Amino acid sequence: MNINSLGDFMLNYIWSGMIVISLAVSFFNGTTADVCTALGKGASEGVMLALSIAGIMALWTGIMKIAEKSGLVNLIAKLFRPLIGFLFPEAKKDPAVGGAIAMNMTANFFGMGNAATPLGLNAMKRLAGYSKRDIASNSMCMLAVVNSASIQLIPSTLIAVRAACGSASPSEITVPIWIVSVLTFMSGVILCKIVGKRL
Repeated sequence: MNINSLGDFMLNYIWSGMIVISLAVSFFNGTTADVCTALGKGASEGVMLALSIAGIMALWTGIMKIAEKSGLVNLIAKLFRPLIGFLFPEAKKDPAVGGAIAMNMTANFFGMGNAATPLGLNAMKRLAGYSKRDIASNSMCMLAVVNSASIQLIPSTLIAVRAACGSASPSEITVPIWIVSVLTFMSGVILCKIVGKRL
């Protein structure tokens, strides 16, 4: 099973199975009405949360666009280049791979997870072209780790969610996130390098 079919399997069957099992359990427990009420409430709250953070997300997306137009993103990408060359050997052979990874890391650096996702998928596809087997290569695993445990300068998405939920000081989490994101990034990279050498 390749990566794409595995992802389809997880989305189409595992989540669907969890929903069906939950409904079946609620039917046998006699809590179907409560489950249906919770589903409706959760859906409406999800829509309201999405609308409430849309403005803040638009603001940070605009800032990201300004940073891109001003050349700040390219500057950060150049700063990341030595690190990318160390983590991803393919980036030394193909500048396009390094560029895609740099853009992904830059978007994550600014806390723009929504913008980082398509950039990460593009980088993953490019890395998949260098895989000689129908399984994830060391570099592909490294990209998944780097994307998931990235260092964040501005956790804009989380700040937006906290502001939408009525936090009195939504940005007070910034320093703890700096510390945690650096530690998780370093831990993930070290473990990925160790495991990669043993495979």
